[in-house]
Amino acid sequence: MTVEELEAKVKVLEEKVRNLEDIEKIKKLQRAYGFYLEHWMAEDIIDLFAEGSETSLLVAAGHYVGKEGIRDFFHHGRKGIESPYSPNPEFLHQVMQLSGVVHVNPDGLTAQGRWYGFGANAFPAEGGKVNPGWMNGVYEVDYVKQDGIWKLFKVHWCMTIHCPYTIGWVEPERRSDAVINRPYQRNPELKADGAPEETQYPSGFICPFHFANPVSGRKTI
Repeated sequence: MTVEELEAKVKVLEEKVRNLEDIEKIKKLQRAYGFYLEHWMAEDIIDLFAEGSETSLLVAAGHYVGKEGIRDFFHHGRKGIESPYSPNPEFLHQVMQLSGVVHVNPDGLTAQGRWYGFGANAFPAEGGKVNPGWMNGVYEVDYVKQDGIWKLFKVHWCMTIHCPYTIGWVEPERRSDAVINRPYQRNPELKADGAPEETQYPSGFICPFHFANPVSGRKTI
């Protein structure tokens, strides 16, 4: 193998490694988006989006263009924000980011991804009650690298299911509600090494993050 051939081979390998590194960074970005959605951590969500007038979010509630439009959506139109997190511990908006397929374009600056979104929701209702439900859909996302950091550019959420927990997405007369054993329930016969955390809904508990916000670098919780 000549020096020229070796250099060419090294260049190809470097490009492949760079592509794989970009894919991993994009996966982390998208998964962070899902974790922040669970408790509507608005400022951390907004930080993940790219700067620029063409940045957009398309969801069931409408099409929001530009980072300020996206900010307006995640803050529910409010300008004065006392807390970047959901103020109600009974609120839950879990949308797990699953089965991601990511393609980085040859320019190394743009990419596309497709993900399933699935999770349990709970929305406070009138009279001190709570509306629990399920959500499912598909994300089609465009990403862009700005200043060496991957960010969300265009997020398209194609929601296919949003239904009450007790009704589900199947007609009641066709549904079978079998009893399910739950092995994670506390068992007095088992000798645990410590007391469990009070993490279950509606504790409002947010599991601490081992990573900082992948765009802003800010430590979240």
